[in-house]
Amino acid sequence: MKAHPAKSAGDDLNTLRTEAADCRDCHLWKDATQTVFGEGPAHAPIMLVGEQPGDKEDLAGKPFVGPAGQMLDRALKEAGIDRDRVYITNAVKHFKFVPRGKIRLHQKPNTPEIKACRQWYERELATIKPSLVVAMGATAAQSVLGKITPVNKNRGHLIELDENTQALVTVHPSYLLRLPDEDAKEQEYDRFVEDLKIAAKLLRKLARAA
Repeated sequence: MKAHPAKSAGDDLNTLRTEAADCRDCHLWKDATQTVFGEGPAHAPIMLVGEQPGDKEDLAGKPFVGPAGQMLDRALKEAGIDRDRVYITNAVKHFKFVPRGKIRLHQKPNTPEIKACRQWYERELATIKPSLVVAMGATAAQSVLGKITPVNKNRGHLIELDENTQALVTVHPSYLLRLPDEDAKEQEYDRFVEDLKIAAKLLRKLARAA
């Protein structure tokens, strides 16, 4: 296992992105096209954390550019959040999948894989210093809170991480895409937007205080 230095005063996002490109701390790099690191302003007030890159993200090298990203963009807009003002990343930086012919089927990261990749989230967090971290889905919540965290029991309210940072747990937009019932999908999408409105409210509060 390749060791990585702890965050230092010299850490910045470009340095982290370069280091993460060579990460071999778990086996997922072997089949993935590339590391998909986070993107966004260096000192964004809000940090969105998803699960892992999907097929589109693995090929593009950018987070949330596929169908889930389009769903997220729509929800952020409805909640009143400019995507350009938030930093977006994933708990796990390599695409985990099972090949089925020409299709690569997404696989949920396990706890050792989440733990192996958590250093990158921690260093992104320490570099950006956001006021709010939005954990989208169970994998993200486990990484952000450091333990298995049921989404529905913890969503919809702010959770204190430390004296300067709070967390908000919600579903991952890919969950909405998988719902077969259109009525249920619409209801769950509305709930997702309501969760993001909590983040938007905090953004407005921070802007007034600045």
